[in-house]
Amino acid sequence: MISYLVKCSVLREFIISSFTLYLSSLEKIMLVKTFGSAVYGVDALTITVEVNIGKGVRFYLVGLPDNAVKESHQRISAALKNNGYRIPGKEITINMAPADIKKEGSSYDLTIAIGILAASEQIQQTEEVSNYIIMGELSLDGLLRPIKGALPIALKAKKEGFKGIILPKANAKEAAVVEGLAVYGANNIEEVIHFFDGKESLKKEESSTDEILNHTGFNFGIDFLDVKGQEDVKRALEIAAAGGHNVIMVGPPGSGKSMLAKRIPTILPPLSLEEALETTQIHSVSGILNSEIGLVNNRPFRSPHHTVSDVALVGGGSNPKPGEISLAHNGILFLDELPEFKRAVLEVLRQPLEDRVVTISRAKISVDYPANFMLVAAMNPSPSGDFYDPSGMSGDAEHVVKRYLAKISGPLMDRIDLHIEVQPVPYEKLSDKREGESSTTIRQRVLEARKIQKNRYKNYKGVHSNAQLSPKLTKKYCEIDQPSELLLKNAMEKLGLSARSYTRIFKVARTIADLDNKQNIETHHIAEAIQYRSLDRGGMLG
Repeated sequence: MISYLVKCSVLREFIISSFTLYLSSLEKIMLVKTFGSAVYGVDALTITVEVNIGKGVRFYLVGLPDNAVKESHQRISAALKNNGYRIPGKEITINMAPADIKKEGSSYDLTIAIGILAASEQIQQTEEVSNYIIMGELSLDGLLRPIKGALPIALKAKKEGFKGIILPKANAKEAAVVEGLAVYGANNIEEVIHFFDGKESLKKEESSTDEILNHTGFNFGIDFLDVKGQEDVKRALEIAAAGGHNVIMVGPPGSGKSMLAKRIPTILPPLSLEEALETTQIHSVSGILNSEIGLVNNRPFRSPHHTVSDVALVGGGSNPKPGEISLAHNGILFLDELPEFKRAVLEVLRQPLEDRVVTISRAKISVDYPANFMLVAAMNPSPSGDFYDPSGMSGDAEHVVKRYLAKISGPLMDRIDLHIEVQPVPYEKLSDKREGESSTTIRQRVLEARKIQKNRYKNYKGVHSNAQLSPKLTKKYCEIDQPSELLLKNAMEKLGLSARSYTRIFKVARTIADLDNKQNIETHHIAEAIQYRSLDRGGMLG
């Protein structure tokens, strides 16, 4: 009897203990952290996604998410169901930290989904998910759509020591240009789940920046060989390319201004790796990067229409995005029909042309976008276009021309180094069968001049060409002799040049001397530089 009672007591204790464990399992709380990234400007900020699963049947998403992030619940739920998984019917709390930074867009779908699966133990290797930056937008069938800003996200992941980054296949080549970081591109969420379960390996994306940059071939499809005549203009554009100078071409319609401008990229130096990465970051956050290449390997050429707004040109919006001048970073911004642009739009160019950076400030955020571009502008000399055409002087009245030219402010014009008059090409030169210089020949001279400048300014950060010289460096490297001083003094007095124009002449003369492979600026270099200030002349302005 006693033995029976003892057995009953032991059994009762076992049942109570088992039931207690069962109840505690029902109330088990599981916390998992996954990591995503937010892009502000051209820099990324790591976002920690904390997923907590506890007792209850509610869903909370906190941490200042916008509507697109809040809607991720529906996308994730459908994507998981369509791939044989589920959102557990418990209380799910998701916190996106830091909580004071607004989270925008749909690229956190995959980050949140993997966190939910790991917290509900539908993924076996739950500790492994925190070793990766995970980003991607989910479609309802589980396919992954590309995101913006993969390159700055990858750079941040490497800097913070993550094991790797998992993102949509379309973004893999872009992120893979970051050396020393494992990059995995996935087509759908099931591939990511199998990766963390150890069932299937994602293929590591490989990329060679040297191969991409050397594969340009400089095959632009256009060449300065196509341009008949215009030898003086081509010379001026060569100087502009050699020194990185801003340039404006003035001439009647049909004189070839746009054709000449479009060929300037064919004589510019290739992008360095540093420049390519900078440019790619901007194009990446704008969502215009070629996913097949993954790296911008040619200097940009941006040509916005004259109806462009100041926000589209400079950048902005509630969540600041780069504008045309930042998209032209390390390349060319071509503004055709310059006086047709709104004056307010043109005036916003003044600060970027001087500082080579754009700062966009909002109530809660301020971002900087690089804007080191070469401005190439073109314009007619009058509304009808033929006021200064020697073959047709029956154009607009003088006061009409002055009003037309007044749309471009003096301070903006001062920031343009070379003013070039472009005249129509006569029939004799159009029909000439002889070929002029090719872009390859001109480009070789440009490269030699840039090489001289690179060696000269190697100890100065951010200075790579003569156009970037500060007043102090201009004084140091642009010394001239007495005859040159006298020539420049006379030109300043007769043309009424501003102090900024005076500095521009020195910089252009320095570039001309570099093309001439001369250590010192000579009188004829100054004389040639002065002739490229034609819009400062009283005759040109009427």
